[in-house]
Amino acid sequence: MRKWECTVCGYVHEGDEPPDECPVCSADKSMFVEITGDKSTVEQETAETSLPAAKPTMATVLYTKASELISTYHLHPITVHTPNGIVPMAIIFLAITVFFGFPLFETAALYSLVFVLLNMPLVIFTGYEMWQKRYQGTLTTLFKIKIAAAIVTVLALSTLIIWRLVQPDIVTVPSSGRWVYLAISLLLLMAVGVAGHMGGKLVFGSRKN
Repeated sequence: MRKWECTVCGYVHEGDEPPDECPVCSADKSMFVEITGDKSTVEQETAETSLPAAKPTMATVLYTKASELISTYHLHPITVHTPNGIVPMAIIFLAITVFFGFPLFETAALYSLVFVLLNMPLVIFTGYEMWQKRYQGTLTTLFKIKIAAAIVTVLALSTLIIWRLVQPDIVTVPSSGRWVYLAISLLLLMAVGVAGHMGGKLVFGSRKN
């Protein structure tokens, strides 16, 4: 049985032909290559015939080291659990404030959202490095959705935090603006959820079990 490997995510397909679309990352059929026994040999020959690189700068060395650490220790899955775990908690705190009148929960929600926003640069950087190194920066539908979700997350977080700082009682005092604030909070929750779901598809594919 012939085997085909997706050059974007590494998914291996067995069959006479590669699938029309990768079930893991949605890459096109053209992104599949047939796995042969001499694959390592070809890679070795390519490395041997490549021209010697110029001496890297200190910045390049540090960037390369950081990229290796991100890949080796799976730092993106670790850092991405911050928004995935804290944002739902913050939204629940906001709901408790609105429906039960406990302002301390709103303060806790604010601090939680600030913490998530401060963590987002690391989440995005580690995600970008994994995308470039493991998936060759291929812009499939799945990655477009993840990028869009990240942008929405940052914009929603910034809007909620700035609005709360400008109008401290936006959640604690009943008003039409409060419901808009909560709607943006739900949009944030959806963006984080979609990004997490897409990340799960990369890891687990379309398996049902």
